[in-house]
Amino acid sequence: MKEKLLRWLEFILLFGGIPLWIYLDEDFRYPSVLVLPVLVFIFLLLRRNQEFSWKELWQWDIRRSVLLRHLYIFLGMAVLMLGYVYFCDPDNLFNLPRSNPWIFMAMCFFYPVFSAYGQEIIYRTFLFRRYRSIIPGKTGFILASGMSFSFLHIVYYDPVSMIMTLVGGLYLAKVYLDTRSVLFSAVLHGLYGIAVFGVGLGPYFWLDMPV
Repeated sequence: MKEKLLRWLEFILLFGGIPLWIYLDEDFRYPSVLVLPVLVFIFLLLRRNQEFSWKELWQWDIRRSVLLRHLYIFLGMAVLMLGYVYFCDPDNLFNLPRSNPWIFMAMCFFYPVFSAYGQEIIYRTFLFRRYRSIIPGKTGFILASGMSFSFLHIVYYDPVSMIMTLVGGLYLAKVYLDTRSVLFSAVLHGLYGIAVFGVGLGPYFWLDMPV
């Protein structure tokens, strides 16, 4: 019982306390800089888990049918995001590619590699391995992963970002459970991130985006 209570406390501090601390500090403008130090801490904890293998971080055994299914889902969601900006926020349509194409191109490379992949390791692999004893069952993991991923985005001070990442977090958690490939979920995460910034939803996820 004591071990479970300590594990719950750790979970609350890591996935609730850090985002809340950033949220309360309005001068903290770049929350993504914390991904690397948090990852280092998480890697140290993962090393102590005998069930964890480093090969999990680049495992890719995805069938063609699975690839196609998620490609269709991505295309459908991209159309919905585009429609939302077109009808509800037309001034921001394609804002970053239009105003700063080089920054957008750089983001297309750096975001999937240095942000999306790190977040997927934290909110999928680590959360699943570290807290499986206190969050049992597939449904429990999907809810914990999706909701904590959404709460992370409280740092952007906008409910739209939290709603979008709740849907995305639940979806990516399900993908991870189905495939056991954090690399695949990271690729999907990266694609959705590029679509978000491409169609004009970037201001919900970048506090001082240059547009």
